[in-house]
Amino acid sequence: MNGGESLIRALAAHGVDTCFANPGTSEMHMVQAIDAVDDMRAVLCLFEGICSGAADGYGRMRGVPATTLLHLGAGFGNGIANFHNARRAGTPIVNLVGEHARHHVPFDAPLTSDIEGVARPVSSWLRTARNSEGLASDGLDALCAALTPTPEPTGSIATLSIPADCSWGPGHSPDQREIKIVLNTIEESVIATCAGKLNDRSVLLVDGAGLSRAGAMAAGRIATKTGCRVLTITFPAKAEAGTGIFPIERLPYFPYQVLETLAGVEHIVLAGAQPPVSFFAYEASPSSLVPEGCGLTRLANRHDDVIGALQGLADYLDAPMTPTGIAASPRPELPTGDLHAESIARSLAAKIPEGSIVTNDSGGGGVAYPALQYSVEHTFLFLTGGSIGQGGPVAVGAAVAAPGTRVFALIGDGGAMYTNQFLWTAARENLPITVVIYSNRTYNILDFEYHRLGMTEPGESGSKMFDLSTPPIDWVALAKGQGVPGLAATTAEEFNHALDQALETDGPFLIEAVTPAAAAPALPR
Repeated sequence: MNGGESLIRALAAHGVDTCFANPGTSEMHMVQAIDAVDDMRAVLCLFEGICSGAADGYGRMRGVPATTLLHLGAGFGNGIANFHNARRAGTPIVNLVGEHARHHVPFDAPLTSDIEGVARPVSSWLRTARNSEGLASDGLDALCAALTPTPEPTGSIATLSIPADCSWGPGHSPDQREIKIVLNTIEESVIATCAGKLNDRSVLLVDGAGLSRAGAMAAGRIATKTGCRVLTITFPAKAEAGTGIFPIERLPYFPYQVLETLAGVEHIVLAGAQPPVSFFAYEASPSSLVPEGCGLTRLANRHDDVIGALQGLADYLDAPMTPTGIAASPRPELPTGDLHAESIARSLAAKIPEGSIVTNDSGGGGVAYPALQYSVEHTFLFLTGGSIGQGGPVAVGAAVAAPGTRVFALIGDGGAMYTNQFLWTAARENLPITVVIYSNRTYNILDFEYHRLGMTEPGESGSKMFDLSTPPIDWVALAKGQGVPGLAATTAEEFNHALDQALETDGPFLIEAVTPAAAAPALPR
């Protein structure tokens, strides 16, 4: 057994069973090792940004890491945008990155690079293997690191750089370890302090595991008892929502909207969340969006036992076991007429199966969340770090993590072009992913931001920076070229028909929803 096989066997023995891979020459012995271990599933991705996004989606759904297999520093660099999102989401991931053999590094071959330097900004743990006999132990150290709760914004990504000679040299099987997640519990004195801060002029701001069903129901109990509002950040990692679950409203995107939402709030209690800040800086607009004079008290950090903290707070308050205001709206009627983000949201709320997973990285896709939140139980995976190109790869990872579950990827046409190779992997693995492309043929959010910055109408050169219509992208043809069937829709009726076709298809299906660009929101006076 060589070092590579000892590593893969050690990871598989400790429950790591999936590898999203884009290997090169320096990883050939790792490929051979995966081939030799039946318990490790290999999923080939045609771009490293698919590997990193898929590992993110898998980890968010399972709570345990997948591995990636990447080729040197250049390969890791190709995946770094979605590693950035995964770091912000706190997703556990173990990266296996091939490196030149140790004796070859001094010759500065063309692909030589500083792998640790490339990986450091998005890794909470980092190591370069030193020998083949210790490679399996290195891998288990990486797994322990990925499963160790860490403060924001460090994340839970462990990166192991593997010189090729450590893969091909003789391996050694390490002793079996007990590896488990241990969360910090919250002291009763902290709970008592928070209880004294909650009333009808306060907000309970929830994130992390607090957005699970158990967390949301505990937050609802607290709101029922104290009259406080329960909110979450604009881009949480994962929310379980829908019929039978207490609904938690997201803070809006633009800073003036957040300030309007929080106007009059005297105290914010943080349950797994960070204080609200502006996504970008604007002239004459604050970076911190905590209202002036508003107090802040922390119940729990995201890496703490947030669910236990919320349940402990509800019990301390002697809150009723069943909160008021649980989501219980009927499914909406199917829309007709013009096709736009709101009609797509109603169609999805009317038709998607209970228990579906939804991913997105577009403004149009975000519109679907409030409609789904009140009508159908589902899990929503948001764009945590703001780096678009996440929605499709995260959907791939979520589908692999939850076999048989319907997944819906709601993606803008600009963002989808960053990582459209996810379609090929979805077809190869026959994953039940319905892809909705919001094809407004523009970088719509940039048009919004241009006006938000107080600039005049863009000229010809500026307009071209936001325009995707020349030439228009034929998404149905692009999907077909990668093995995914699809339909285009220009009306609500056509979209409903395409959604029926998608739900009757075992594997992936793409719907190009040709929609108008949304109008920029009115600026505050």
